Amino acid sequence: MSKTKNIIVKNLGFINYTDCFEYQKKIQNEIIQIKLNNRNNKIKQKTPNYLLFVEHNHVYTLGNSGDNSNLLFDKTMLEKKGIDFHKTNRGGDITYHGPGQMVCYPILDMENFYTDIHKYLRDLEDIIINTLSFFGINASVNSEETGVWLDVGNIKERKICAMGIKVSRWVTMHGLALNVNTDLSYFDGIIPCGIINKGVTSISNELNKKIDIELVQKVFIKNFLKQFNATIDSN
Repeated sequence: MSKTKNIIVKNLGFINYTDCFEYQKKIQNEIIQIKLNNRNNKIKQKTPNYLLFVEHNHVYTLGNSGDNSNLLFDKTMLEKKGIDFHKTNRGGDITYHGPGQMVCYPILDMENFYTDIHKYLRDLEDIIINTLSFFGINASVNSEETGVWLDVGNIKERKICAMGIKVSRWVTMHGLALNVNTDLSYFDGIIPCGIINKGVTSISNELNKKIDIELVQKVFIKNFLKQFNATIDSN
């Protein structure tokens, strides 16, 4: 079976977190089923790869290894501020999703690319770093934490992109959240990613102006395709 490096790109716009989670699971399960069927079929079916772009309404999500105590708002405050809360099956601790944030969920059959989860996370970080560079922002990784950061090692160190994934039979789901025009005050209700004494920021906060989120998506897609040596599936 020839390895496909085509990626289907879908912009789902605003979507409820739970609905998006179920949609991700549906696609992931369909890809896994193709892989299972291929074991017994002489003619192998190619597995598709997806990049899903969404914006969520205000929501805190807690990963498998997360600590409930990192949610600082109680139920009354969550209701008052209109923030949902969901436990989910990705890695990582607690994070915030909301309007003005570019959330990307790559659903990839890693066997079409490589089978190395550590490399996958590092590649996602590199893509974000290169995307931020386009906007004149110098970002980097933190050797102790996943995600993309500014001023690493400095007292002003702050996170601009959070990541958390789930992989089943080498098929990924979940992904990353890049703060573009995000209202950063919503991070006050959590200890982001369970990391104390480090701030969060956004592209608009760093540049002191609102940024076209569609432009950020376009730059991200270009960098993603380059990093994964892939093309957009136009079907």
